[in-house]
Amino acid sequence: MIGHMICKRQITIEMSSMSSEVVIIGAGIGGLVSAALLAARGHSVTVIEKESWAGGKARSVYVDDARVDGGPTVFTLRDVFDEIFQSAGENLENFISIRPAEVLARHAWNQEDRLDLYADQMRCEDQIGLFAGAKSVEGYRRFRKQSQKIYESLNQTMMRASKPKTPFNLIYRMGLSKISDFSGLHPYRSLWTVLGEFFPDQRLRQLFARYSTYCGSSPFKSPATLMLIAHVEALGVWLIDGGIAALADGLKRLGEKNGATFRFGTSVDRIELKKGRVSGVVLSDGDCIASSFVISNADPSSIHNGLLGPSVRKAVTATKGKNRSLSALVWYANGRTSNFPLKRHNVFFSEDYQAEFSQIEKDKVPDNPTIYVCAQDQNASDRLGKTKTGNGRERLQVIVNAPANGDRYNYSAKEKERCTRVMIKSLARCGLELEDPLPHRLATPNEFEKLWPSTGGALYGRATHGWAASFLRPGARTKIPGLYCAGGSTHPGAGVPMAALSGQIAANTVTRDHTSTKKFHQVATDGGTSMQLAKMDDTG
Repeated sequence: MIGHMICKRQITIEMSSMSSEVVIIGAGIGGLVSAALLAARGHSVTVIEKESWAGGKARSVYVDDARVDGGPTVFTLRDVFDEIFQSAGENLENFISIRPAEVLARHAWNQEDRLDLYADQMRCEDQIGLFAGAKSVEGYRRFRKQSQKIYESLNQTMMRASKPKTPFNLIYRMGLSKISDFSGLHPYRSLWTVLGEFFPDQRLRQLFARYSTYCGSSPFKSPATLMLIAHVEALGVWLIDGGIAALADGLKRLGEKNGATFRFGTSVDRIELKKGRVSGVVLSDGDCIASSFVISNADPSSIHNGLLGPSVRKAVTATKGKNRSLSALVWYANGRTSNFPLKRHNVFFSEDYQAEFSQIEKDKVPDNPTIYVCAQDQNASDRLGKTKTGNGRERLQVIVNAPANGDRYNYSAKEKERCTRVMIKSLARCGLELEDPLPHRLATPNEFEKLWPSTGGALYGRATHGWAASFLRPGARTKIPGLYCAGGSTHPGAGVPMAALSGQIAANTVTRDHTSTKKFHQVATDGGTSMQLAKMDDTG
């Protein structure tokens, strides 16, 4: 009887076990890109996602039956995605509906001071001249040239390549003859300080300082290297029907078309090792998947804190609380608006920028915050426009920067109500009136910590504070052979295109290591033909 039970248990284990050349943990943008590229190269790929959707932070939230984009909203560096889809044998526009935005963003400081930035740079100059005078136009031109120079210095050497371990590695990539260019990246001076040399008008200084928040950081602590984001936007901001969630769905379908398998609603309980390297994963539902390569699209801190099992904790170093990026309070709303002509992207600035970030540094939500509003029915295509929410309401995502304290502070109902009143009052100061009461859902750092554990609700990984921050993010490879990282918390950084590049770098690293492993074991096949792999960047 005992022997029969043992045999039965062995059969059960064998039946529940399977294999996949590559297992990807998490279907965020980085994981989706890795899956699509590796599947296109002929690898067997299985993606495990604990939630019910693909996209990670690019999710949808429903308010009164209206679907509101619940994650990133700005889409830039389209060429990154064109290359990814082409490498997987497809065309981006066959998977999503996309078009360029004419207005990059509308900005307001009060009811009188408003400024639009346009895709047309000459139109930007005209608007800045009317807003702040000829001296500011001259400063904007110099700023734009410097932004382009920084971008061109780092595009291939940093953003689209493996993580350089030190500044010396970066200088070597840039070329020793261009060593003077490194100082031109302004790594040792804050964004806020350097912007003061371009913009005598403090409103413009505040506007362009906001680029640091794109990677969850303070302009008073971030290196002025982040000026390159201005050139990224100048290259084009794009509108996607259905938002970034539609892009995520397109990447999922791309992966599936090339053979990738997706399993939603289950999580990885632990990563298994054999002789010091990855041998597979055990899922929360008891299934086992044997695999020689695992890409984690989770925040690297979750690995260090044991959420993927004790055997891999030393693979990466966790981001300490003081080094976390910003979190946010995010209102997903479906309401009426008045007195302010919204564009798709809108920014309403605080009256005291420095005080705002000082409060966040002290673990407090700002009393007078800068507010971003994505009005998702503005500039929608005619097709989507016909299906807008009824009763004159608009779908809105409203974001206020907050500390990443979701694992140590509870946002009570009373606190949420106070923050909502502050948000509405701040928007009214700039002229935007919201329906009262406003139909909405409010997400706090507590919710983001539950969705992405070990982050405290930080939405961008490690803050880009200080000259060394970019060199301290985890790269694709970890300390454990066969385990890799991808996503916005890893190199090259936060944001949709950066997360995609991380997935591309991780896929290229796996492909290279897979080839090296085959050569090491001298595996040979009879006959057949060789096939050139898709173009790969340096890996690491």
